[in-house]
Amino acid sequence: MDRASLIEQIRKKNTYLCVGLDPDPAKIPPHLLKYDNPVLAFNREIIEATSDICVAYKPNVAFFEALGPEGMKILDQTRALIPAECLTIADAKRGDIGNTATMYAKAFLEAMQFDAITVAPYMGRDSVEPFLIQGKWAVVLGLTSNAGSKDFQRQDSDGIPLFERVMRTVMQWGNTGNLMFVVGATNEDDFAHIRSFCPDHFFLVPGVGAQGGDLAKLSAHGLNKDCGLLVNSTRGIIYASGGKDFAEKAREEALALNEEIAALLKKYCINF
Repeated sequence: MDRASLIEQIRKKNTYLCVGLDPDPAKIPPHLLKYDNPVLAFNREIIEATSDICVAYKPNVAFFEALGPEGMKILDQTRALIPAECLTIADAKRGDIGNTATMYAKAFLEAMQFDAITVAPYMGRDSVEPFLIQGKWAVVLGLTSNAGSKDFQRQDSDGIPLFERVMRTVMQWGNTGNLMFVVGATNEDDFAHIRSFCPDHFFLVPGVGAQGGDLAKLSAHGLNKDCGLLVNSTRGIIYASGGKDFAEKAREEALALNEEIAALLKKYCINF
């Protein structure tokens, strides 16, 4: 999915919601365990309940890899369940030397046909460039919200934080049509500064919902004329209920977020 198509979907659905898919067998509603493939059944119901009210899905690859070889089949089957109108992001955080990165790009962006993949930039340019394919997206880690992010990301690098130096450098390798950045929602105070040097790229923003990110605050500083945000919610949506009504409750939570998102789009985006 290219940039124009993504913006069109955001405008059409009046939302920048991304639904994370972290299917934990220990949290799947018990009534699904009767199925031969309860994880796929869970994912299917979540997707069917939310695909008309979100613009993207972010399957967390680790939750599928933890299931062994069968898990990768389920990941591929899950991606196939997602309508073409929704951006598909493989949350894999790959980052390795050039020839290995090339194989990762072929695996996720070609063989499994994801639109995007999360990428760790620590190993430098040759670990990121294979993912920079027009019509696809490299979603590069910028500033994350985990406790350990301060160990490296906020360290001084010739007068600016390391995360800023990384983002400014990576911006030179791609463009606004094939490169996004991960910016954690619990860093909402940083959004205005990040937008000052990265005004036009899309940001994938995890951490809204169960992790406590402030949607209004991050949107006020993070939205740009083309929206420029994909705000991800996972646990708050997919685990809204542990009962037979889990899909219904997931939809309710997504709709509640969308009510706030629609108001923020109207307030801050001149093109919406």
